[in-house]
Amino acid sequence: MTPTTVDLTQRLAGKVAVITGGASGIGLATARRMRAEGAT
Repeated sequence: MTPTTVDLTQRLAGKVAVITGGASGIGLATARRMRAEGAT
């Protein structure tokens, strides 16, 4: 069996995310992570 590589860097490309409490803490970290993965 050959290992496979999965590119997850844009797994949310084209998706819209609504995050409440995105100004600080966990909400901010979540917003940054989702943006890094392609969400708008």
